[in-house]
Amino acid sequence: MIQDNFRHKGKRQQLVKTVKKKGITDKAVLDAIGKIPRHLFMDSSFEDHAYQDKAFPIAADQTISQPYTVAFQSEKLEIEKGEKVLEIGTGSGYQTAVLCELGAKVYSIERQRELYRKTKMFLSKIGYRPKHLSFGDGYKGMPDYAPFDKIIVTAGAPFVPNDLLGQLKIGGRLVIPVGDDVQTMTLFIRKSPTEFDKTEFGQFRFVPLLGDKN
Repeated sequence: MIQDNFRHKGKRQQLVKTVKKKGITDKAVLDAIGKIPRHLFMDSSFEDHAYQDKAFPIAADQTISQPYTVAFQSEKLEIEKGEKVLEIGTGSGYQTAVLCELGAKVYSIERQRELYRKTKMFLSKIGYRPKHLSFGDGYKGMPDYAPFDKIIVTAGAPFVPNDLLGQLKIGGRLVIPVGDDVQTMTLFIRKSPTEFDKTEFGQFRFVPLLGDKN
């Protein structure tokens, strides 16, 4: 049974206030953070911490991202309803759910088989239906479904994969944390087949983006 009560809802509103204070202004993103039961995406032993603005461990040595980070990346994507969005790193599915709430058609890749299976079942159980979830190598993107309006990478990439840049529509936006130990959040906007505008934001810390599935 899916437990989501008034206490959880109250804590979510506190969380919305916290990310707002940190500079998130996009109403649709704030509404999504206020609506999605984040505690369900974590181990129940962490439930009390679910609405703190922190990252937490999940299965397969991965983490559920800090809500502020999720909100920051989502805001930088500037999603319009109905856009095709590629997510690299399904993870717990929390960011996936935010993208679904924003009205995106979500295509998401996860390279940890255990996590992929678990999250796929879980998302449909709580009513989020991405267009396509796949088990695969995020560096390669999803050429069969390209081009995408927006691409989001939720793991630290040592470099920007060319395959991802190539799968972006002209005018499309790619938000990716780039770096080894600490990452710089980077936005690429595709101006033409060969030109990209690049903007760098602050530093973030993500689990590494790994190649080759396991």
